[in-house]
Amino acid sequence: MKQFLCGMMMLVLGFQTSMAQGDATQKPASTFNRSGRWSIGVRGGGNIWFNDFDTRKLSGSGEAFVRYAFSRKFSLGVMGAYDALLAEEKNIEKGGPFLTPIHFPYVEAKGISGDLTAWFHFLSGKASPYVYAGIGAFNYKRKILGAIAPVPASQTKTTIHIPVGIGLDIMLNKNVGLNLDLGARFTDDSADAWKGNATNKTTIGVFDWHATGKAGLTFYLGGSDGDDDDGDGLTNGEEKALGTNPNVADTDGDGLNDGEEMNVYKTNPLKPDSDGDGLNDGAEVNTHKTDPNNPDTDGDGLNDGDEVGKYTTDPMKTDTDGDGLTDGDEALNKMTNPLKPDTDGDGLRDGDEVSRKTDPNKADTDGGSVNDGQEVTNGTNPLVASDDVKKTPKPEVGKPMVLEGIVFKTGSARIDPQSEATLMLAYNTLKDYPEISVEIRGHTDNVGSKVRNQKLSMDRAKEVRWWLVKKGIVGSRITAKGFGPDSPIGDNKTADGRQKNRRIEFARTK
Repeated sequence: MKQFLCGMMMLVLGFQTSMAQGDATQKPASTFNRSGRWSIGVRGGGNIWFNDFDTRKLSGSGEAFVRYAFSRKFSLGVMGAYDALLAEEKNIEKGGPFLTPIHFPYVEAKGISGDLTAWFHFLSGKASPYVYAGIGAFNYKRKILGAIAPVPASQTKTTIHIPVGIGLDIMLNKNVGLNLDLGARFTDDSADAWKGNATNKTTIGVFDWHATGKAGLTFYLGGSDGDDDDGDGLTNGEEKALGTNPNVADTDGDGLNDGEEMNVYKTNPLKPDSDGDGLNDGAEVNTHKTDPNNPDTDGDGLNDGDEVGKYTTDPMKTDTDGDGLTDGDEALNKMTNPLKPDTDGDGLRDGDEVSRKTDPNKADTDGGSVNDGQEVTNGTNPLVASDDVKKTPKPEVGKPMVLEGIVFKTGSARIDPQSEATLMLAYNTLKDYPEISVEIRGHTDNVGSKVRNQKLSMDRAKEVRWWLVKKGIVGSRITAKGFGPDSPIGDNKTADGRQKNRRIEFARTK
């Protein structure tokens, strides 16, 4: 008996130590809190009766209990069982009261027991070992078969009953656990019909007992305020106080579980968008890295939702395009593009235009025909139209004037935007002197074939003519002609000379 009890305690202590230490590479088991909960259990298995007879028989057993958990580690309840105890004596040579040989070949005791039982639980994880002990009564009917004995062959008795054991609860879900149990049940020494030892009558026993092993299910009723049924880091009691759903980890469906919202981010677990900026809390934390409690994380005057959805600006950056104006100022006040540093494409950043008092949405603020960026480069005032292009004297008939500064894309007739100031000189001349007519002459260097250069010079002259016509000059006043490489003014053997030869001339014809 001592060996049995010592073995049970060593098994429990060893299991508890291994559960506590665990495997460092594995996650700990989820906490299960039985405190404050009723549970019922049913289990079945087998018995082996240890008594005064020398042959053990395996027999069946069933058991049920109802208990209440006063804490995580202590439960108290009642346990009832049906046990069939069987034994057989093969060799008995001792005499009875009249020295008559006695032989009990077969004994059975079948009955029910009821006990007040206490359970002591060691862990609150998904797998929880325990020990238990109780005290109660065993009402049984005993039968002695095949013998003449000094006791009745059939007898119903009630005796003391003491259950002890160890077990393991393995939670299958929050309400059902698998139960494995090894135990012993002690009764007085008369259950086997012989008070003492059958083979040595002088040895008087105190208890008979049987070992039992069972498996079954435990059903936990209701819920405990100390449980965390949804695994969100908040107990059921805390969730009830907050108004969140203890069975749903993310009550408001915002992508953050209720425990994270309360304990980490301090957001409202009942409101998917705590700061009302148009982004739910989970998207702010996990995707955009914005503050779910601040509608305008970067303080630029636009809330985070508008930056992400409406303007596609960076909610973590005050000035997304780096033009010197905040995104909110651009979108709400200046009406400029917060994604484009130079909204009007005039060569000045929006912030610089605001500093200079020019209009960041208008390339030529003063309407003087030269855009603001070029005026700054030229040293003229982008707020005064009259200084954009100086008035030129009336050109002489037949005397060509080179339009310095007209630049084309390499090998193309496409005019580069930086040519606008020079073209405006030609335009203003034609506008100021409506009685004159001119010829636009295109010239090239001698690099490449003459046929190609001839065509290129003509195309460029036509492009300049078309630019002037689009500005409002009557087309009949302007003709275009290409000279190719035939009229150089510089040495085609040098880079500087070739640059001079690639030119547009403006010549009055009338």
